[in-house]
Amino acid sequence: MNKTIIAAVVATVGFSSAALAQDLTVGVSWSNFQEERWKTDEAAIVAALDEAGAEYLSADAQSSSSKQISDVESLIAQGVDALIILAQDSQAIGPAVEAAAREGIPVVGYDRLIEDDRAFYLTFDNVEVGRMQARAVLEAQPEGNYVMIKGSPTDPNADFLRGGQQEVLQDAIDSGAITIVGEAYTDGWLPANAQRNMEQILTQADNEVDAVVASNDGTAGGAVAALTAQGMDGIPVSGQDGDHAALNRIAQGTQTVSVWKDARELGGRAAEIAVAMAEGTAMSDIEGAEEWTSPAGTTLWAEFLEPVPVTADNLDVVVDAGWITQEALCQGVSGGPSPCE
Repeated sequence: MNKTIIAAVVATVGFSSAALAQDLTVGVSWSNFQEERWKTDEAAIVAALDEAGAEYLSADAQSSSSKQISDVESLIAQGVDALIILAQDSQAIGPAVEAAAREGIPVVGYDRLIEDDRAFYLTFDNVEVGRMQARAVLEAQPEGNYVMIKGSPTDPNADFLRGGQQEVLQDAIDSGAITIVGEAYTDGWLPANAQRNMEQILTQADNEVDAVVASNDGTAGGAVAALTAQGMDGIPVSGQDGDHAALNRIAQGTQTVSVWKDARELGGRAAEIAVAMAEGTAMSDIEGAEEWTSPAGTTLWAEFLEPVPVTADNLDVVVDAGWITQEALCQGVSGGPSPCE
């Protein structure tokens, strides 16, 4: 293995050159690939494993929690040395973690909390993501009727985000400046479900809606579609993930903010942690790890990466980082914000 690569891996995760990923295989269980971002995450994981000399195996649960259990069992049977799991359902995934534990296989709970102290939790600070979403929308629309389009009820991140949003909005709610006129979970984070929820809320509210706090870019897209169908342009809408379509909506002025969680950073870090744990590094010894207690009272080891809110004021950030090309960002936009003037 190239000495530069060895040094980089050692510096990042803190394991010795004698404990590199020779002949290791890391299995990744994906909940689904419906969201644009997961392909970016996968590419980052594969690249980091390649650099470390480890093999990659994967399975797609296709939004089925029962299939995900079978997928993990299959990955274990194929002899993986560590698992990265993007849980479809944080509660239903328990038997998969138990199966891995029986075989001494370490688990990284990827992006979504797995309520089990045997899984290392790696994610962005999702409560802060919720705060960032609400701050941007509140700044754009400090009063009026708000709609809250939440994430999937089976994903703990949905409630972490909602908690952060509420923190920011509470004073305005208490003062009467804003009123929440509709709120709904989005099954499976599916944009079509978000659009349907938004349509129902618009009907119930007689279209008297001034802002939408949507919890990711897919749900934001569904909300924007519902608003556009009613001729309601210029309504502030939040999102997250830095989906290319969402960034283009920001350039066009139909979405206010996408909280960017650089999936390349998350994927690469997950691979590094999985390799380190497969080689015997304790969760507590992972660089950047901290003890964290979940809302349900489970204490586990975790690492939280920092998100970045992207609005019309700083779109150059994602272009400069190589996340999106200027051409893709500015498609259909003329006279927009930088770099789409």
